[in-house]
Amino acid sequence: MFGLFKSNPTKKLRKTYDMKLEQAMHAQRKGDIKSYSMLTAEAEAIWTQIQALESDKKA
Repeated sequence: MFGLFKSNPTKKLRKTYDMKLEQAMHAQRKGDIKSYSMLTAEAEAIWTQIQALESDKKA
């Protein structure tokens, strides 16, 4: 019952992950490949955090 009010860390990370990918897409469309690659690398780091949290939940 009290788990209803707990924050979900993976939900926040997924939102950040989606924002980074969208920013990377816009950078790529503008031709800024350096920013695109940096944003994509940040998004991949966030994705590994999400996977780690989800694997801890299952175990």
